[in-house]
Amino acid sequence: MTSTRMGKQLTYENLMPDKSFHKSSDQHDPTSSLRDMTSNAIHQSGISNPGDPTSPEMKEKYSTSISTVERNSQDDDSGELVSGGRFINTDDPFPLDPNSPVEERQLTIRALLVGCLLGAVISASNVYLGLKTGWTFGASLFGSIFGFAILKPFSTAAPSWLGGGYFGPKENNVCQSAASAAGSLGLLFTSGFPAAYQLGLLSASPRDDIGRLFTFTICCAFFGLAFSIPLRKFYILKLKLVFPSGVAAAYTIRSLHVGKNAATDAKKKTKALLISFCFAITLRVVSEYAPGLLWDWHIFYALNRVGWESIIAAESWGWIWEWTPAFIGAGMLTGINSSYSFLSGSFLAWAIIGPVIVHTGKAFGIPADTSIPGQMNYASMSLSDPINHPSPRYWLVWPGTLMLLCTSFTEVACNWKSIYSAARFAIGALSERFSGHTYEKNNEEEIVDPVPPEDRVPFWLWGGVLVASIVITCSVMGVQYGQNVGITILAIVFAFLFSFIGCESAGRTNINPVTSIGNASQLIFGGIGKGQGYSVQRGELLNSLSGMLALGAAEQAADMISDLKATHLLRASPKAVFCGQLTGAVVSIFMAAGVYIVFSTAYPCINDLTYTTCSFPTPDVQSWRAVGVAVSSSTLPIPPSSGYTAIGLGIAAVISVVIKHTVVPPKYHIWVPNFNAIGIGFIMNVCTYPLAMFFGSTIAFFWRRMFFSHYEMYCFAVAAGFIAGEGLGGIVNAVLTITGVSGAVYGTTVGCPGGLYCG
Repeated sequence: MTSTRMGKQLTYENLMPDKSFHKSSDQHDPTSSLRDMTSNAIHQSGISNPGDPTSPEMKEKYSTSISTVERNSQDDDSGELVSGGRFINTDDPFPLDPNSPVEERQLTIRALLVGCLLGAVISASNVYLGLKTGWTFGASLFGSIFGFAILKPFSTAAPSWLGGGYFGPKENNVCQSAASAAGSLGLLFTSGFPAAYQLGLLSASPRDDIGRLFTFTICCAFFGLAFSIPLRKFYILKLKLVFPSGVAAAYTIRSLHVGKNAATDAKKKTKALLISFCFAITLRVVSEYAPGLLWDWHIFYALNRVGWESIIAAESWGWIWEWTPAFIGAGMLTGINSSYSFLSGSFLAWAIIGPVIVHTGKAFGIPADTSIPGQMNYASMSLSDPINHPSPRYWLVWPGTLMLLCTSFTEVACNWKSIYSAARFAIGALSERFSGHTYEKNNEEEIVDPVPPEDRVPFWLWGGVLVASIVITCSVMGVQYGQNVGITILAIVFAFLFSFIGCESAGRTNINPVTSIGNASQLIFGGIGKGQGYSVQRGELLNSLSGMLALGAAEQAADMISDLKATHLLRASPKAVFCGQLTGAVVSIFMAAGVYIVFSTAYPCINDLTYTTCSFPTPDVQSWRAVGVAVSSSTLPIPPSSGYTAIGLGIAAVISVVIKHTVVPPKYHIWVPNFNAIGIGFIMNVCTYPLAMFFGSTIAFFWRRMFFSHYEMYCFAVAAGFIAGEGLGGIVNAVLTITGVSGAVYGTTVGCPGGLYCG
């Protein structure tokens, strides 16, 4: 992949089978989201000929060079999409449908309300899923399909005074954009904040800090959205990056509204999404009362009970099958590269390296709290003597964390030129505003903006949001966390710079390595804290908060640019989408923090390391806490053998990424091991989720090969329903736990090891 790619088109044969999703530290093929999501839209949306004439009105509004496809001589073959010999353009706006009415309203109250409601569901799901595995998912597809399912019938049934009237693809785009923003920011509460509580940096309980949690989330919610606006022209119109999630959302919306079979297909997708959603939430809640029968299958425990005594070791190392719809669905979306790499990392860590380090005395387990002879607990995170007497889980955190960092930043290094160009472009655009000097005209190629001036986001709007966000952030950090303004401004500057990494990565690979970005910021501000002579505890708090600012900014900026990509293809208004994102971000502030408090109340082990077992493995929390401790401590708290292994695997990760970008043709990138996913397998202390994702991706792979038309109609709707349904079911279970009527009180222990409840 070259560092600059302009005028790309995508070829259907060369698209890889991965699917888009938000991940704190996962990696995908550059065009993974498009392979299947676009295929049905190709035939139904009337875009078989990119040269189709448009109306005179729209020709005037978009009278630019957008119909001309320039192709960089260094572009590779992965940049084209063909179906039946027809090219599908991912750069230029879709041709107009002559049969569709003109959309006079894009930003509507009904679109914002429904989008925020759907985003709230995904926000709750993401906190649940993030605490389970560190994997979170965007709300674009869920918001697009479910938004259509709600608003399309409402638009025809309701009178105009109650919000009825034509509902088209541009308004649908605002709905999914609001959902996308409302579903974000959960990663703050699946990484940095639980780590801070585990280290004793905040109050005893998140409930005691509810005000500080809300205000800090406000700090992270808006400035990423604001400073991504001047990057729209650079990333979408000049570099023409793919942003697969945005393109997938655009094609999905297009297929729901345009074409002879659009209404029929929309009903089928909506029905599949609704059924899978209801099935997942029902299974998650009901299984809480019989977890050993309906949720976790302890196969190796059962074999131990019938006489195979030594096989209990597999149970001790976390090899349990779990019927989790969310992660079966995640595997269906992510594809075989990420899922197979995830399982490979888990097997390497928890079936090979883990037993070896215990056998050689490098790490130590403790007897499990059951009556089963030989069963051990290797997942403890006790830090009483982490260097000389580490648990396997603690020992494996360091190689996993270093693999994440090395992989993510080697990817960035391989594309440094376009990141540098983006930074220059953004700084130049800002300087033009204040100096009056026209920056764009000094470039060899002037970027012509096809969006009418009235639909662009005005400078006063995004600039005002940016300034207000900076002022609020400095105030909150100073008053509530005791951080001086200078360090806060520096943290915002680094958050701005790291956002380029998030946007670049999301645009090229459809992943946004926000946890690695946050870890990198931790490293920087850990050094600053030491230079300032801060105490260990204050230094840990400084680097944790600064890392979360970078994480939030990178996540919001990449989401905004991705939605602007969909907006560009749909010929919609960037200003309407920006307002939709701002509205959704407000919802995300309260949903993400509120759901985290609910889970923390129901499952105190999330924030307390003294628990030997926990329903939430919190892998991102482990890596976040490990980096925070390492950069602030006077001595490096890493077991030597773990450190040497981490260095070796980190080097392997770097070599793998460099080879992928310099030697391996893009169409074979799917076969290159994904060291981000491998690293997560090391940090995750249970093997249920990589097994479930392996299962889901394998089902999707053969479903696609054997029944493609059926697959493209239903696969992604089913997967999205599974993910959202289980996440919401997790919220229901947390409420049941708090009220004292959960499965732990009234459920059965049949199928659970040792007769102990295993829900």
